[in-house]
Amino acid sequence: MTEKNPHDERDKRINTISDYLKSEFGCKTIKLAIDGGFTCPNRDGSKGLGGCTFCSDSGSGEFSSDIEDQIKLLSDKWPGAAYLAYFQNHTNTYAPVSELREKYYKILEDPRIKGLVIGTRPDCLGEDVLDLLSEINKDHFLWVELGLQTIHEETAKNINRCYSLSAFDKAMEDLRDRGIKTVVHLILGLPGETEEMMLESLRYVASKPDLFGIKLHLMNLVKGSTLAETDPDYVSFPDIESYVDLVVRCLEVIPWDVTIHRLTGDAPRPILISPRWSFNKRTILNSINDRMNLLDTWQGKKLTDH
Repeated sequence: MTEKNPHDERDKRINTISDYLKSEFGCKTIKLAIDGGFTCPNRDGSKGLGGCTFCSDSGSGEFSSDIEDQIKLLSDKWPGAAYLAYFQNHTNTYAPVSELREKYYKILEDPRIKGLVIGTRPDCLGEDVLDLLSEINKDHFLWVELGLQTIHEETAKNINRCYSLSAFDKAMEDLRDRGIKTVVHLILGLPGETEEMMLESLRYVASKPDLFGIKLHLMNLVKGSTLAETDPDYVSFPDIESYVDLVVRCLEVIPWDVTIHRLTGDAPRPILISPRWSFNKRTILNSINDRMNLLDTWQGKKLTDH
């Protein structure tokens, strides 16, 4: 019988980013989703038009809003919390570096902001952008999020991603060489993908050296996306149970030192088309924990089983 996870004295089953940040800052740490006013190269015509087929009009940034409003809303529930500014919508390194510098440092001037989280594409990390990120990383807390979604080129073509897997590999190497923490996004349930294909993407990403974190997104069909127009009846998973089963199998092959940033996806109910059960985020997360307890499994278990 395999021993319980040796890395966590509290015998937790998942290495969550919330635990990591509490250890880093000594308190509850919250990401504030902000809209930097950027677009994407597969929206403006430089590489494509329409954006990724799953993406909403807002660039999957429905929860972004004014920093002051967010802090005011959160401060009563979590007094004394630390905050990270999360550049979320669209591609947040897709602009002249002078514009990026101004926007990043303006946010960092706020003493309540302890660091930056920057969501981007692997093909939007030129040398000048990498130099700026490296500069910020020396004096501020920072991680970069790359929206890979899948390693399968046919799927990437179908979702209009407009960059190759080799671009992702180069971006990971460039960020690692500069000591910049990197989080990778994967989507579970993209059209045409089997569960084994999803697990192949997961294993590929999880094997990257010095990977800081992984985000697993449930494929939500939302209003305003291209996919909602071309395949309005698409449902990624028929029920919570099938999704939970796959997520647990994913967790079992992610090394324990990789932080887990997301295990589902939550689209606002007014724009959510399917799966209709996906807005029950708490139920999904509780079900994942319950299943891990039932199976007596944990993150990385399959990597230590012999």
